[in-house]
Amino acid sequence: METNQILETIRMIEEENLDIRTITMGISLLDCIDSDSDRACEKMYQKITTKAKDLVKVGEAIEAEYGIPIINKRISVTPIAIIAAATPDTDYVKFAKTLDKAAKAVGVNFLGGFSALVEKGYQHGDAILMNSIPQALAETDFVCGSVNIGSTKAGINMDAVAHMGKIVKETAAASDLGCAKLVVFANAVEDNPFMAGAFHGVGEADCVINVGVSGPGVVKRALEKVKGESFDVVAEVVKQTAFKITRMGQMVGRIASERLAVPFGIVDLSLAPTPAVGDSVAHVLEEMGLKSVGTHGTTAALALLNDAVKKGGVMACNHVGGLSGAFIPVSEDAGMIDAVNKGYLTIEKLEAMTAICSVGLDMIAIPGDTPASSIAAMIADEAAIGVINHKTTAVRIIPAKGKTIGEMVEFGGLLGRAPVMAVNAAGSNDFIARGGRIPAPIHSFKN
Repeated sequence: METNQILETIRMIEEENLDIRTITMGISLLDCIDSDSDRACEKMYQKITTKAKDLVKVGEAIEAEYGIPIINKRISVTPIAIIAAATPDTDYVKFAKTLDKAAKAVGVNFLGGFSALVEKGYQHGDAILMNSIPQALAETDFVCGSVNIGSTKAGINMDAVAHMGKIVKETAAASDLGCAKLVVFANAVEDNPFMAGAFHGVGEADCVINVGVSGPGVVKRALEKVKGESFDVVAEVVKQTAFKITRMGQMVGRIASERLAVPFGIVDLSLAPTPAVGDSVAHVLEEMGLKSVGTHGTTAALALLNDAVKKGGVMACNHVGGLSGAFIPVSEDAGMIDAVNKGYLTIEKLEAMTAICSVGLDMIAIPGDTPASSIAAMIADEAAIGVINHKTTAVRIIPAKGKTIGEMVEFGGLLGRAPVMAVNAAGSNDFIARGGRIPAPIHSFKN
C-alpha cells in the first residue's frame, strides 16, 4: 500500500470511527440432533466450545497486529427449532441456557440462532420454540432469537404474525432487554453476521467466518469534502468510501479464516451505526443537505446511500452477503434519537425508509401498553414491504413497561437508548384475527 493509503486508513480508524463491527462464526448444529435433549445439549456445547475456542483470541490478535478495532466476536448457530424438534421436550429454555453457557465459555459478545422459520407453516418444534422465547431471553445473557414469518416465495404467515405480536409483549413483560435480543423477519438470510437476527442456515457449510463492517462516520467525513456538489459526485464518493471499508473487512475475514482454519463466508456491507458521536447514519443523510433525518427527501437520500454502498462494496469483495446496505436503528444512532426527540422522525416515516434500507423497524421503543395486535400489524406491514420488494425486512420493537411517549429507555452499550415513539391509536385487532396466509406475490413465480 502507498504511504498516503496507510495514513488515510489510520485516520479513518482514529478520527472517523471506522471499525469491523463483528466477526461472526457460523456453526452448524445439525450433527448434534438427538432424541434425548440432555445429550443434544451436551453435543451442542461441545461443538460450539471446540469450534469457537480461539475465535476471541484470534480477533484480539488481529486487532493488535493491524490496529483495526473489531468491536464484537459472535457466533450464529442452526435454528434451534430444527435441532430441538427431535426431542419430546415441551419447552426449549434448556437449549437456550446451553447456548448461553457456551457463549460465556468462549467469551463472545452474542450468540444468535434461538430461531424458527415459519414463513409457510409450523413444524413440530416451531411453536414450542416461539413460546419459549420470553423465558429463554429473560434467563440468558448472550442468546439472541429470531423468527422468519414471511418470504417472497411463500407469502406471509399471518398466524405466525399474530403469534409473534403476543410473544413480543410477553418478552417485554419477562425482561427489560429481551425484546432487544429478538427480531421478526421476512426474507431472512442464512449468512447474516449481525445480531440479533443472525442464524446459521442449513444451506451453509459446517463452519464459516462472516464479517460485518461499519463506518458511517467515514462516509460522513468524505461527504463533508463535497458540500454543494451534485448527487452524481455524492454517489461516487460513497462508492469509493464503501470500497475502502469493505476491502478492510475482506482482509480481516480472510486472516481470521486462515488462523481459525475455517472457510471464509461473506462480508456484510451494512453501514451499522453506534450511539457514539460521529458514528450515525442519520448524520450521513443530513450531510447530503437534509435539515434533519425524517424530513422530506430522507427516503431519496437513503436510497442513494444504500445503492452506492452496495456498488462500492461488491467491487471490493468476492463474496458479499448478509443484509448489506444501511441500518437505521433508532436507539443505536445518535442522529435518529435527536430527530425523534425534535418531532421530525415518526414510525410512519421509518416504515417508508425501510423499503430502501437493509432491515426494518429496528430498536424502536413504543409505549408498554401497546396491544399485541398493533405490534403484530407492524410486523405484517414490514413483512409486506419485504415480500413485495424481494428484500429482507425485520421488526425489533420494544414495548417499554410503564413508559409513555417521549420518555427515554436506557439499554446500555451498543444498544444505546431510545425515546418512546407514538403508535397509531386505531386498532388492528380484527385484521390480525383473520389469520391464515397472505399469498405470495405474482412476481415470486419465476420457474
